[in-house]
Amino acid sequence: MSALRRLVGQVPGVGGWDEDPLWGSVYDWSVEHPVTGGALWRLGIGSDLRLLYAAAGETGRLPAGSVVLDVPSGGGVALRGLRPGQAVRYVAVDISQRMLDRTTASARRLGVEDQLETVLADVVDLPFADGSVDHVVSLTGLHCFPDPRGAVRELARVLRPGGVLTGSALLNDSGLRFEGVRRGGRLAGLLGPGATRSDVRRWLVADGFEQVTVRLSGAIGYFRGVRADGA
Repeated sequence: MSALRRLVGQVPGVGGWDEDPLWGSVYDWSVEHPVTGGALWRLGIGSDLRLLYAAAGETGRLPAGSVVLDVPSGGGVALRGLRPGQAVRYVAVDISQRMLDRTTASARRLGVEDQLETVLADVVDLPFADGSVDHVVSLTGLHCFPDPRGAVRELARVLRPGGVLTGSALLNDSGLRFEGVRRGGRLAGLLGPGATRSDVRRWLVADGFEQVTVRLSGAIGYFRGVRADGA
């Protein structure tokens, strides 16, 4: 496994998430092209891309002054939910500066750069105070983290009571059809240990979330929870 990872790391445009792997650009392209990308999602991972749009779109309903945390921001896919002139503080966090640079370029293209702040940080060690964020979005990220349990705990820590965590992940219990995707991703160093639907639900409840939902769409699970008052 380590030999394959070293080989992958030597190929231009391919590498771990601390860089800007080729897969990141492919993913971004698929999301920005709903018709073609949607067909590829259905064919490759059996998932409905519209669910990702719906998760990102929740950001657009937040009132002015809200603080949004997007981690990992990747190339800025979740920015599609932010409206020009919405007057929120949108904080994009990633471990790769190149990813953050692409997020900035996406924000400029969408006309929301004035609301964007980028932070280079690890999801398990976020430089934010307890309860300082109103809304957390983590699209297709949980499966990439080496410590998904620690990531959920840290996202819960920074989210205020009543705030929402919404996200998606490639889940381990999505069926044998997608086992090749999971194995290949781990061999390439792009996927961490991941989680099952019951793992995600249990972690969210343990970290003080209510109204928890986990919905499976092909290989991808969409999760959402509201941080309980007094949690």
